[in-house]
Amino acid sequence: MSLAELLRERPVVQAPMAGGSSTPALAAAVDRAGGIGHLAAGYLSPDAVRDQIRRVREAGAEAFGVNVFVPGPSSDPATVRAHRLRLGSESGRQGAAVGEPVHDDDAWEAKIDLLVEAAVPVAGFTFDCPDAAVLARLRAVGTATVVTVTTAEEARTAVERGADGVCAQGLEAGGHRASFDPVRGGDRPLLDLVADVVAAVDVPVIAAGGLMTGEGIARVLGAGAAAAQLGTAFLRCPESGANPAHKAALADPAFDRTAVTWAFTGRPARGLVNRFITEHPERPYAYPDVHHMTKPLRAAAARAGDTGGMALWAGQGFRLASGDPAGEVVARLRREAAGAGVRI
Repeated sequence: MSLAELLRERPVVQAPMAGGSSTPALAAAVDRAGGIGHLAAGYLSPDAVRDQIRRVREAGAEAFGVNVFVPGPSSDPATVRAHRLRLGSESGRQGAAVGEPVHDDDAWEAKIDLLVEAAVPVAGFTFDCPDAAVLARLRAVGTATVVTVTTAEEARTAVERGADGVCAQGLEAGGHRASFDPVRGGDRPLLDLVADVVAAVDVPVIAAGGLMTGEGIARVLGAGAAAAQLGTAFLRCPESGANPAHKAALADPAFDRTAVTWAFTGRPARGLVNRFITEHPERPYAYPDVHHMTKPLRAAAARAGDTGGMALWAGQGFRLASGDPAGEVVARLRREAAGAGVRI
């Protein structure tokens, strides 16, 4: 089945959320409800990704994707050193040492080999577009490829290299911005971006960014998108692996807005505004070095239930996230879209 046919049958896509929120149980539940679930390979070892693929297949999932982070350029040592010093106050607060800055490729080649071996239905890519040869290897085993983009130019690059589809990520999206170059990447509202990307490429476009309702899905489909991708809408589901404190914060009136921060990982990402984001307005472009430096600090905060020091990734519509099972979330989205005159 082509990507266009798959999205026509299943226009609701659960976003890949690295760091533990995406689970085989969540992907399988969305699949059973008639959507497309996603596993997030970012930060996992190849063996852990293999195990998750096995588990989602054992759960009977037919339509699911696996998302991989594309390695980026080397970080500036001076930027890394400066941010390491700034993290000293957080280290004292959490009682944990700042992690060592590591510039790894997240086992890129091993994960590509694994995806080819597993012949997963969909392979997605974030932070850049792989070389044409990588996309061709996946296509040869029947895997559809999707590259997340934030500009029409990025979308054209992805299609030129052979991507079967693109995911247009608006500025409303929670978690990491997918810009190929985060310093000069796109920062467009979703509906504007979808219009630009649909006009620029002739492959299916998946819309992502702050979508929480069936009415929102109806709007992006009306703008020309082939499907809608939602992440925050599934974060509080029982199948989600998000930390309980993170789930609770999404419904806590004390958290009333989101902002984009670079200070947790060295790349821009949207999350609930908390103490850490407020105290660290700096913009260190040093990914994944900064991610590794803050990892033990974030882990200590999570163990203590200190939401002020956690990365509480969330899209702009976070307050509409419910604790319902994922299947019920998909069913609600269908009802709402039908009320807006669109069948999904």
